Amino acid sequence: MKLKIKICGLRDPENIRDVLALQPDYIGFIFYPASKRFVGSLDSAWVARLTGADKTGVFVNADEQQVTSLTKGYGFQAVQLHGNEDPAYCARLRTTGVTVIKALGIDEQFDWARLRGYEDAVDYFLFDTRSKQHGGTGVRFDWRLLAGYTSDKPFFLSGGLDAENIHEALKIGDNRLHALDLNSKFETVPGIKDIKLLKQTLRTIKTINDE
Repeated sequence: MKLKIKICGLRDPENIRDVLALQPDYIGFIFYPASKRFVGSLDSAWVARLTGADKTGVFVNADEQQVTSLTKGYGFQAVQLHGNEDPAYCARLRTTGVTVIKALGIDEQFDWARLRGYEDAVDYFLFDTRSKQHGGTGVRFDWRLLAGYTSDKPFFLSGGLDAENIHEALKIGDNRLHALDLNSKFETVPGIKDIKLLKQTLRTIKTINDE
C-alpha cells in the first residue's frame, strides 16, 4: 500500500504554496493557541480556495461549534483532534461529513484498550509522542509499542519523524499504517517548512514506496 503524506503546522501563504507544489496528500493547520505553529491571522477564504491536498484543521479540546465553524470557513476536509475529545464528540463531528482523525500520545504506559470506544466514531487514529503540549515535540516514541495496537483502524504516524529515521518508518511493515505526518523536523523556523529537505525526503519515500 502506498503511504500517504501529511505536512502539518503550516501558516505562511508563500510557504503553503511551495508545500502544495510537492503534492502531499494532506496539509495541516493548527488552531491551538499555545502551539508555535498556531495559524494566527491566516486568511480563511484564501485557505478555502486551496486545492491539491486534503486540508486538515488541528484542534485541542476546542468548542465543538467552533470546530464546525472553522471547518466550514477554511474548507477543511478533515479535523485532527489532539485533546480529551470523547467518542461522542468525535462521532458528532463525523456526521457533518468531515474526516475525523483522533490523535493519541503514546508512551510505555499507554492503555491501548482506550481506543475501543472510538472505533465507530473516527476515520483514523494518529499516534504521536505523549507530551503536555499535545504534540509538536520533535521527539519520537518507541515504535515497537505499536505491537500493542490490535484494531483494524488505519493510522497516521507522527512524532519526531525526520529525514534520517524516515527509512525506518517506511519499513514498519504494518498495513494499517495509512500516512506519515511530517512537521517540526522539516522546518527552517516553526511554521515554515524546509522545501528542499521535504523534496529530498518525499523523493526517498516515493523510491521506497515503488520498490
